[in-house]
Amino acid sequence: MKITEIEVGIKKEVELTTTRNMVNMFAEVSGDFSPIHMDEEYAKETRFGHCLVHGMYIGAVISRIIGMELPGKGTIYISQNLQFKRPIFIGDTVTVGVEVIEKNDERNRVRLRTYCINAQNEVLVEGEAWVMPPK
Repeated sequence: MKITEIEVGIKKEVELTTTRNMVNMFAEVSGDFSPIHMDEEYAKETRFGHCLVHGMYIGAVISRIIGMELPGKGTIYISQNLQFKRPIFIGDTVTVGVEVIEKNDERNRVRLRTYCINAQNEVLVEGEAWVMPPK
């Protein structure tokens, strides 16, 4: 999607249910085998009580939305910040989204609100990204 086709307020969302397989594959790719993600016995002794999905897995889903849907193929990431507000557990169904909150036609830049919410509409992850859509 080119900058001329982008409007403030448009958004794209992906709903997914997290699985042990997703966590295992992300650990393989990232090298993050922390026991909070991988070892249920260890996780039971933490304040969370269960294994957590990697926060950056949600970052990767945000990247997928940006690179494939909004703005889409050919988009260049400039920056991203994320705040991890609540844990995401294996088996949770979440909605990951991207919303246009600002655009600068002259510089070919778009600012996006990025987020992940659960079925109770609680914010789990939030942040902002700056991207450059394809010309």
